[in-house]
Amino acid sequence: MVTENSFPESKKVMVIVAHPDDAELSSACTLIKWIAKGCQARYVVCTTGDKGTKDTSITPFQLAETREKEQREAASVVGVKDITFLRHVDGGLEHNASFRNEIALLIRKFQPEIIITHDPWRPYQIHPDHRAVGFATVDAVVVARDHLFLPAFLEVELHAHAPLELYFTFPPTPDYVVDITDVMEKKLEALEKHKSQLKRIPDWPEKIKLMSSKLAEGKPFSYAESFKRLVLTYQ
Repeated sequence: MVTENSFPESKKVMVIVAHPDDAELSSACTLIKWIAKGCQARYVVCTTGDKGTKDTSITPFQLAETREKEQREAASVVGVKDITFLRHVDGGLEHNASFRNEIALLIRKFQPEIIITHDPWRPYQIHPDHRAVGFATVDAVVVARDHLFLPAFLEVELHAHAPLELYFTFPPTPDYVVDITDVMEKKLEALEKHKSQLKRIPDWPEKIKLMSSKLAEGKPFSYAESFKRLVLTYQ
């Protein structure tokens, strides 16, 4: 089990998620701590989140605009300045070559050493977008690292790049647990920006704290974010 002492320093981190709010929910405090140590972080938000409401008076277009604005505000709290919005339709992502290549292009362009994304092998993961993003990202790492994939990328100087580590969010068996007790309030501040999602959840701060406390069970701290860490080795 790895904890805070092994935090990376001065590395590029790419957080690839399905919807606005996924990054803050899973990783806000981890990113705050990494950024304080000199990391540069970028979000890649794959869908507009235009299905994420129970409000029958709002259109998908209005919701997409709102959620993008909320994401920018939340990222600002975390300290993330750069966001790529792919603007796919919420619920419409497919794990296919086209989507994989889109992510591989971004990996080659921004050259992260670390990628955070959804755990596609998480049992009973019912949201298709989370599965699609997780699997597409894993596959994109291979396409991004091996120069014989997609020769057209080389023509526009998107050369092969091999990330060093993958961190999967909310895994069933985490092996990288981060003490977020001292920055828990920052996580709540960032999540509070996603008003369109939280206004229908009574007592949401308490629910987030309960979730974070469960992730810290058995540890000498109160709140945690946890990941499955995959250190990539290349022959």
